[in-house]
Amino acid sequence: MNIVLLGAPGAGKGTQAARLIEEYHVPHISTGDIFRAALSEGTPLGLEAKKYMDAGELVPDQLVIDLMDERLSQADTAPGFILDGFPRTAAQAVALDEALGASDRVIDVALSIDVDPEVIVKRLSSRRTCASCGRITSADEGTSCKECGGALEQRADDNESTIRNRLSVYEEQTAPLINYYQGKGLLVEIDGDRPVETVWADVKAACER
Repeated sequence: MNIVLLGAPGAGKGTQAARLIEEYHVPHISTGDIFRAALSEGTPLGLEAKKYMDAGELVPDQLVIDLMDERLSQADTAPGFILDGFPRTAAQAVALDEALGASDRVIDVALSIDVDPEVIVKRLSSRRTCASCGRITSADEGTSCKECGGALEQRADDNESTIRNRLSVYEEQTAPLINYYQGKGLLVEIDGDRPVETVWADVKAACER
């Protein structure tokens, strides 16, 4: 099962990806995780990506494609994968199809999780990450992680102005991607502004259609 998860930052893709991993036992491949890992290791690619991430802009196609080509060549993706945050543009989608085609693979479904932009702004501006264990929670939890006691911090790109810019960039550059998968008959749109279990029921049904 090869799945593409689409949706604006904060739409709840990560939550649904966790359910998909449990259900289908395939790796979750998030560009955000890959970029942050490269950044923490101080790689040239990570430092280059940081400039765009901090400004709330999309990382240029070639940087993303190089990382993803390498990741999809790894053995654990043979049974399938869940792509979260890639592709983000029609050009990336075409590059992905070409890379998969070289190994006789295709995308089975593209799930678009849709949430009202104002809901996303509220979600992300209150998001906090534990500096010790990496757990993600909200500002409602206070300043310390309830799991390990580590300090809860706000990511640099989770302030309101940057979030709104990210949403604007997403809408402008990703709309053609929605049309791309719609044209291939692979797009399933799901209302993400509902309880997690309700959204999951629709996600699972879309994967099993």
